[in-house]
Amino acid sequence: MRSVMETGTIEREIHIEATPDVVYQVVSRPEHLREWWPDDAELDPVPGGTGVIRFGDAASPDSVVEQLTVVEADPPRRFSFRWVTDEGAVAGPGTSLLVTFDLEPSGAGTLLRLSETGFREKGWEAAVLEEQLREHVSGWDYFLPRLVGYVGRLVSTP
Repeated sequence: MRSVMETGTIEREIHIEATPDVVYQVVSRPEHLREWWPDDAELDPVPGGTGVIRFGDAASPDSVVEQLTVVEADPPRRFSFRWVTDEGAVAGPGTSLLVTFDLEPSGAGTLLRLSETGFREKGWEAAVLEEQLREHVSGWDYFLPRLVGYVGRLVSTP
């Protein structure tokens, strides 16, 4: 299997003890997103819908805000969006990264497959590309377990 550095693609697969319908809501709705991923989220989760997510305190100069553009919204199977868009550009191939959540029933739960692509197409110099890949790999490795934990709390709440 080729490495993330070779392919420029991040892929993760996790099993979640909840139905695809529940998991779809958790990866697409802002009120759920902010429970496991960004500190704040505003998003219209329909194809072509846009929004923003923020990491960090809004009052802090270190706060990071990213624009999102929904590419595909096919409940409960797939939700994808573009982000990390070049300044002043329209989100698309070569100007942004594409995150896709594919959801598949698996026993009583859901198999979630995440992919993030477009790193090589952004045209970053090698050092920036490596740094971005590293940051995104560690980000997803941190946030996906939080998604699993959040869904667990959500489905166990009466």
